[in-house]
Amino acid sequence: MTEPSRDPRRRRSMAALAALAALVGALAVAVVIGVMASRMQLFDGSQAPAFVVMTLLAWLLFGVSMALLGRVPDRAVPAVVLLGAVLVGGAALAGPPNTSTDSARYSWDGILQNEGLSPYADVPAADALAPYRTDWLFPTTRVFENGTLECAGLRIDGTRTVPDDQPLCTAINRPQVPTIYPPSAELYFAGVRAVVPVDAEYWPFQVGGLLVSLSVTTMLLLALRRRGAGDRWRSARWAAAWGWCPFVATEAVTNSHVDVLGAALALAGSLVVVSAARRRTRRDRGDAAARESRGGRRLRLVAGGVLLGAAVATKLVPAIVMPPLLRVRGAWLVVAASLATFAALYVPFVAQSGPGVLGYLPGYLGEEGYQDGSAFALLSLVLPGPVAVLPAAAILAVTAVLCIRHADPTAPWVAQTVFIGTTLLVVSPRYGWYALLLIPFVVLSRRWEWFVVPLALSLDMIAQSVLFTRLSLLVAVLVVLAGWSMRRALPDAFRPLSTS
Repeated sequence: MTEPSRDPRRRRSMAALAALAALVGALAVAVVIGVMASRMQLFDGSQAPAFVVMTLLAWLLFGVSMALLGRVPDRAVPAVVLLGAVLVGGAALAGPPNTSTDSARYSWDGILQNEGLSPYADVPAADALAPYRTDWLFPTTRVFENGTLECAGLRIDGTRTVPDDQPLCTAINRPQVPTIYPPSAELYFAGVRAVVPVDAEYWPFQVGGLLVSLSVTTMLLLALRRRGAGDRWRSARWAAAWGWCPFVATEAVTNSHVDVLGAALALAGSLVVVSAARRRTRRDRGDAAARESRGGRRLRLVAGGVLLGAAVATKLVPAIVMPPLLRVRGAWLVVAASLATFAALYVPFVAQSGPGVLGYLPGYLGEEGYQDGSAFALLSLVLPGPVAVLPAAAILAVTAVLCIRHADPTAPWVAQTVFIGTTLLVVSPRYGWYALLLIPFVVLSRRWEWFVVPLALSLDMIAQSVLFTRLSLLVAVLVVLAGWSMRRALPDAFRPLSTS
């Protein structure tokens, strides 16, 4: 029998080993992410098979590390989760973007704004902007005697200037069209580029993505802790499902998509709105500690609306987090504040560029197939062409109504997860990073089956095959339905995953 005096020492040793094991799991994910960031890319397609294998390996290690985290002592959870998030996110800084050069456009837009120019006024290939071109965004153009244009580098493509029609090499995708990004995103671009030299390449937005991602991890830690019972850090461990996720590391950090900012603002806004709803509920129940003036509660609702409006003004897509929040008493304040914030953010850009602030949005929707219906990968199986547009809209409308009707005003996370996830499955975007918005709400709702959506979209982005897209999304739908069915049939079996 173990001597009583040794029991505390043994418990401390076991706790330390558990924390170390979880961090080793996070480190393993970090190593894979680092290898992918520094050694692999999708720009010429040659490494696509290896990219798929490494992606699946990263997700497998992620699952193992999350299981190991379950054995970590409650009080050690915050430190272990944050340290693991720094390891995984830091590893994603190991190399330049490997699936997308969107951050090259971010840099260009930021550079122009810091020169006092509107990013909506001219296309990157415009001759009028030649004085502002940097060597890393517009490398030396080599033209052979036969007129052939050579642009060196995986991330560099050739184009022609406007209106002089001269050859030009650039890292910016779609250099012949104006920017598509809304004002919150543009302010972020300008802010990041304002503190670095113009010759700083991709790393500023990667560091920015890491910082925003860590802020999401922190918000989830605190939100989950408040929901927990007993030692509340036990519930908070699930924040690692964002912070250690290989998808988040790849898309928010390595490829530094601004969608992570939209997700952070949407999460923050939702948490503030829900805090007002909870205080109202507790006050109605007679909880003296939760009493708050009507003005204070309204201020929370307005603040939440401001954050949500800023989220929508980052990428428009975060608007889909809002329908379930309409069940909150006083939701009109949230909507009004959101609309006012959205409009206010556009005012200076409209004053400078007029209707040009729409940028490439109409063209993008057509290019991606949302106008002719070809983008709806699953629906187009049975409803080809433009016919798919109306059924897609109907499915989303019905889902929105159901989510509003069944949302819990004090915990709308399940409804938000369902609506965001369903929207992604129906519209089936070609780019996986749109699913960054989904993950924080999966974490809050503990509906882990919805993790299949970002995995399916990321694999689809790598494979770039219509057949693979349909197959992966169909599997995702089946997994989600299976998860829903099992939760209804065996609620007790899933309760530990939702409460521990």
